[in-house]
Amino acid sequence: MGLLSILRKLKSAPDQEVRILLLGLDNAGKTTLLKQLASEDISHITPTQGFNIKSVQSQGFKLNVWDIGGQRKIRPYWKNYFENTDILIYVIDSADRKRFEETGQELAELLEEEKLSCVPVLIFANKQDLLTAAPASEIAEGLNLHTIRDRVWQIQSCSALTGEGVQVASRGRVKETAMELLDGKPRPSVDEVGQDGMNWVCKNVNAKKK
Repeated sequence: MGLLSILRKLKSAPDQEVRILLLGLDNAGKTTLLKQLASEDISHITPTQGFNIKSVQSQGFKLNVWDIGGQRKIRPYWKNYFENTDILIYVIDSADRKRFEETGQELAELLEEEKLSCVPVLIFANKQDLLTAAPASEIAEGLNLHTIRDRVWQIQSCSALTGEGVQVASRGRVKETAMELLDGKPRPSVDEVGQDGMNWVCKNVNAKKK
């Protein structure tokens, strides 16, 4: 489905409210990403001890984004926010290779949660502005994302600091692995060059709301 077709479908259902759950380990860049979406100042960011919620207008949708703290002591409370989630966004610090196993375990547990069953998931491979960042394709392979068969998913390279890959499309970006529902079954595909994370969110919310 092309971007033009997506936008036409979105216009037929203006002002839909969408609940997005934003999760990930501490220091993954969740709050910076949320502020980037809301076009707010990102020069002063403090660790989220509880939760932040912001409403963002994007392509005809009102996106209510819940940013929940990622510290180990807070993670058991994530389950209190699963109800009625339309899209799960999971943020990974691509430069913190020592925590890839930990973040993979947390993501796997989320995907097993009954209340998040079949909820589309967008994985932001954040901090791509750092030279030490692992590419999204490497992270996808390391986390065995190709084994996800019960939902639509995508892993998206991004930098919450610069905004690249979040909501500002850039030509020539490396295509990232994705899963699309075709004939009722998730199959591998690649996203369009220049598609950013929030385009993907709106596209898949539209499909889920039908």
